Amino acid sequence: MFNNTDKRYNQFSAYLKNKFGAKVYKITIDAGFSCPNRDGTISSGGCIFCDDGGSFSQAHSNILSVEQQVEIGAKTLHDRFKAEKFMSYFQAYSNTYKPVNELEVIYKSALKHPDVVGLSVGTRPDCVDDEKLSLLSDISKDYYTWIEYGLQSVHNKTLKKINRGHNFECFLRAYEMSKEKGLNVCVHVIFGLWETRDEILQTAEKLAELKVDGVKIHMLCALKGTRLANLYEIGKIDFMSEDEYVNLVCDFLEILPKETTIHRLAGNGLKKNLIAPRWLGAKLDCLNKIDREFLKRNSYQGMKSI
Repeated sequence: MFNNTDKRYNQFSAYLKNKFGAKVYKITIDAGFSCPNRDGTISSGGCIFCDDGGSFSQAHSNILSVEQQVEIGAKTLHDRFKAEKFMSYFQAYSNTYKPVNELEVIYKSALKHPDVVGLSVGTRPDCVDDEKLSLLSDISKDYYTWIEYGLQSVHNKTLKKINRGHNFECFLRAYEMSKEKGLNVCVHVIFGLWETRDEILQTAEKLAELKVDGVKIHMLCALKGTRLANLYEIGKIDFMSEDEYVNLVCDFLEILPKETTIHRLAGNGLKKNLIAPRWLGAKLDCLNKIDREFLKRNSYQGMKSI
């Protein structure tokens, strides 16, 4: 139903294949960034779910230069999957959290490989300004460019509870500035943040209203070394079941516009660091269940979109 596939949602990987005529693989990069919510600028300790990898899930580390990480990543993906085109993805921590002159050097070093066609930069909405977004806008003239914001929820009470360090209004300002610069924006949300079903779907409704370009859906999980893991181990929290998650994903996607690309639906962090819920480690199984649930409903992304 989308991008010449049988998927009932606008899968980003299929969208890229249609756009570039070949499958495009992301090379994840750790450029040694930090985060204002971990270094004491905003608060101490960071978000309760963030581990020492800063949401970075790959084998490379910043002991290698950005160029080396791209070179090794491209070769590995080519040898394993016959990959021909790539996007450089700055994933770990907040990848706009440096002065703009340093960012320019870092980003451009990730674009030197001849088969890199795009750039994606993961960050926080409180780590951007006009100069930084202008830099990305300039890059977007020659490369397919995205900025990814960790929002997690539109509810300020939830953002406070997870020690996010910014509110929804901060995200809105960053989003509007990014769209004014002509950038593609992907928004990260998390299910399971002690919100009701209605509250979670209110996030979908707001993102639909904003007509965001892309969405990544994560399931709240406890990773080793996080405050969330400590709460889980002393019995203070629990996590939703896989069936609950699958149904909620379909509910959420039904509200989003068909044009919104879906960048992630399952899998969080490295399996070796995952404490709970254990079902999250079986990514393909979860994706298959989402497909089957859409078939069962005879439903699809955007069915309830206004």
